[in-house]
Amino acid sequence: MKVLVVGSGAREHALAWKLAQSPLVESVCAAPGNAGTASHGENWTGVAVTASPTLVERSAAEKIGLAVIGPEAALAAGVSDALRAAGIPTFGPGRAGARLESSKAYAKQFMARNGIPTSRFRIAHDAKQALKHLNEWEWGGVVVKADGLASGKGVVVCDTSEEAAALVEGWYRDHRVPGGGATIVLEERLSGPEASVMVVTDGETAHMLAPACDYKRAGDADSGPNTGGMGGYSPASDVLDEQALARIRREVIDPALDGMRRDGIEYRGCLYAGLMMTERGPMVLEFNARFGDPETQVVLPRLETDLAELLLAAATGTLAQTKPPTFSKSACVGVVLTSVGYPGTSAPLVGLPDVETSAFWGTSTRRGSVVDSVGGRVLTVTALGESVADARIAAYEACSAYVGKLPAGVTLAFRRDIAARVKLE
Repeated sequence: MKVLVVGSGAREHALAWKLAQSPLVESVCAAPGNAGTASHGENWTGVAVTASPTLVERSAAEKIGLAVIGPEAALAAGVSDALRAAGIPTFGPGRAGARLESSKAYAKQFMARNGIPTSRFRIAHDAKQALKHLNEWEWGGVVVKADGLASGKGVVVCDTSEEAAALVEGWYRDHRVPGGGATIVLEERLSGPEASVMVVTDGETAHMLAPACDYKRAGDADSGPNTGGMGGYSPASDVLDEQALARIRREVIDPALDGMRRDGIEYRGCLYAGLMMTERGPMVLEFNARFGDPETQVVLPRLETDLAELLLAAATGTLAQTKPPTFSKSACVGVVLTSVGYPGTSAPLVGLPDVETSAFWGTSTRRGSVVDSVGGRVLTVTALGESVADARIAAYEACSAYVGKLPAGVTLAFRRDIAARVKLE
């Protein structure tokens, strides 16, 4: 069959790379794709991820047998709904299911309604309401979240309610709530190690993927602003053991799927739970309605199961007939190389050398033997090893080798402490 991957980031490159390995897959198309997906099939250049009519028309013409939706913007725009309505098997929830990610306020209310453990919170729709909540705040530090999609940049962690008040006053005064809109969520600041758990589900059956840990802050030692993700590693055995995973399945994943069924939502896609392991047990920091980035880049290299078979079963509601996915004993570490200034203003980069190691391109185009990038998260360099420590050494050696080949005047930044907290094994 022909498979379509919607998106243009490193996550989509990783998906295209893994799907192309399946004996079920004749060819892989990507819309709009990037320099990496171009190596595994055809890019539908110029097709926006939210262009439902164009995606439906071209998918029908190309006889696409499976569409895999990568980015949250496409899910929130209802691309999955449109493709499914046209009879194209699609991996990715519809607009209703995607609200778990597209609206932080909805997600918190959903968790509270379904008894899913999460931080205490308040929702505000304007400055007056937000400042009232903060004036009465009793829970220490505050995490301020914009309600809508903000590409990983709509979350600010504040040490005090006074700091949070100054932030939200500025947001409302200058009409610059990230992602647009006016609703924000104020959350109790939790402490503990973080981990990501992704499941593939058809709404009835759910198969858990290997857990991962990612790094959101821009700088070493978790300093600087939040980003879309600066790297990660899998497995996350230093944070999650089998008992913890069973508890997450019981207290988070199953109640979420039950809640969606009660709400009449048919959820066929990836459900991602961003978790913090606290003294009160696992707490959900966020739900995403798609594969994580950069988690996908460190989980898929360990996957031994046929990804196309797995995603097609979820898309067609036959997941109960498939075996749970299996993963190699190898560890994988991924380090994200970014343009200088990310997550702020990032200038495009022209003429980057191609990569000879296992790496996944962000939004980019191939031009002969070189690659042009729009900037931001340019490349996720990954490496496998017998242990996380071994994989970390290999990943950073690959990063250093690539940076050493950059053209004169071109600089890429990356964190130096991805997976450093994992003890030598």
